[in-house]
Amino acid sequence: MTRLDASQASSSGGNLTASRTRLARLAGPLALAAGALMVVVEVVILPIVDRDDHVGTSTNTVYRISGVVYFVAFCLLILAVVAAYLWQADKAGRFGVVGVIAAMVGTMFLGGDLWFETFYVTYLADTAPAVLDADPAGLIVIGAVSSYLLFAIGWALFGLSSLRAGVFPRAICVAIVIGGLLGFQSLLPPFGIPLGLAMIWLGVWMIRTPVRAEAVS
Repeated sequence: MTRLDASQASSSGGNLTASRTRLARLAGPLALAAGALMVVVEVVILPIVDRDDHVGTSTNTVYRISGVVYFVAFCLLILAVVAAYLWQADKAGRFGVVGVIAAMVGTMFLGGDLWFETFYVTYLADTAPAVLDADPAGLIVIGAVSSYLLFAIGWALFGLSSLRAGVFPRAICVAIVIGGLLGFQSLLPPFGIPLGLAMIWLGVWMIRTPVRAEAVS
């Protein structure tokens, strides 16, 4: 390798580390914002959601606005888990990689379910309300259940891998595991609140704790 090649490789590595460091510094605000939005939305829609009246729930204006906000929270959530992983990448090992990927996939799956509930189901409530009274069957049931399971398992694994890495406080990691498991039904209030509170806790802790440069190198 020539000196020029070595210099370019060193420069590329430095740029990559700087980019990772900037993303890691966003982990706290991202986690805090995602968790806060989750908790606020769940509290707001708690008195609105009626499992026996899908049409009435879906046509409620506050519920529709809350659905959009909740979808934004899920977008922030998937960014937060990636940024938070950078804090512990050097200590998390293979289990850490499995945990962050599982949480990402689970959030993507349930986020897709949330998009469907927020934008398409509300459309059906306006144009074909009778459809919402039909019993779900077939692929839609498989898709829904798999989304719930992947989300719960994914966040539980991320919490466990974080506990094993030992970078975040143990209590926060346990809270993430519990919030993930209860998050099996996180689209229905109040089951998303525990994970939201855990993310707020993690976000506040990361904001108050300087990120270690070697953790993202």
